[in-house]
Amino acid sequence: MSTSFTQNNQTNKTELYTAKLARNHAPNNGSRPPEACLPPSPPLRGRSSFLAAPATAAGKTGQVTVFWGRNKDEGSLREACDSGRYTMVTMSFLDGLRPRQKLPPRPLRTRPLCQSAPTSSTASSWRASSLSIGGYGTGYSLPSNRSALDLFDHLWNSYFGGSKPGVPRPFGDAWLDGVDLFLEHGTPVDRYDVLALELAKHNIRGGPGKPLHLTATVRCAYPPAVHVGRALATGIFERVHVRIYEGHDKACNVYGAWQDAWDKWTAAYPATKFYIGLTADQKSYQWIHPKNVYYGVAPVVQKKDNYGGIMLWDRYFDKKSDDYGSLIKNYA
Repeated sequence: MSTSFTQNNQTNKTELYTAKLARNHAPNNGSRPPEACLPPSPPLRGRSSFLAAPATAAGKTGQVTVFWGRNKDEGSLREACDSGRYTMVTMSFLDGLRPRQKLPPRPLRTRPLCQSAPTSSTASSWRASSLSIGGYGTGYSLPSNRSALDLFDHLWNSYFGGSKPGVPRPFGDAWLDGVDLFLEHGTPVDRYDVLALELAKHNIRGGPGKPLHLTATVRCAYPPAVHVGRALATGIFERVHVRIYEGHDKACNVYGAWQDAWDKWTAAYPATKFYIGLTADQKSYQWIHPKNVYYGVAPVVQKKDNYGGIMLWDRYFDKKSDDYGSLIKNYA
């Protein structure tokens, strides 16, 4: 049975925090992600002449975010963090009141997520861990201010600085570094703006000496759906990941359309950093060869003052590819 973030008046608090997750229909178990919003013709894979010559990528940041938690063969969270390919690992997804990912069998009393908090000597190797809310399933919603505040309460007490009797902390005393909103489904009444504002109100020290990173992962097409746009309109998101690899995003299925969408996204939210979202699945028609990322994608996206980096879907496909993420990191 699917469930949502909401509860009825008869649901007690214990039931609220042990709600069964909705089935998530994102690509998993080795299946392909949705086809991309890059042009169907000509194919990109293997076309090293996508552009004649590389442009100077003056806007390189070296920032790469990857989604993890969708497939048992992708390895552990620690392995992803220690691979050196990513600067943030985002766990996917929480679409009810439990996360849909491989959590430790018992609470850990140290910071287990990626690395201990950075010092002057370790800052360069710092890797952040975030939890993504929503996903491709349909079993989540926030139809009222109250439901948004209830979800904040759950997040704060389960993954950040709070604590409450009866609310388990999957990572023990450790704190996550951020929250991502991956709102593939929703309605105009959903109040993710209230959730975002409550997170920002606490902004929150996500852990000792550091802020919480508030991000969103969106479809390529602009403008966004009402429930997404209302949340982004708060102006408090640190960054947005724009996915350009999904065929069902029809507005971006015309040659060059993703570039137009990128221009609109970055112009609409100039104070927000934008990451270009790529798939690491080489079987996907919209997988982009690393050379084409270097010659054709990176020079375009890095022209924007608020370019932030690259987002990869996902750790499973990247691990299968052997070196895709390692190459992409050099171009980010």
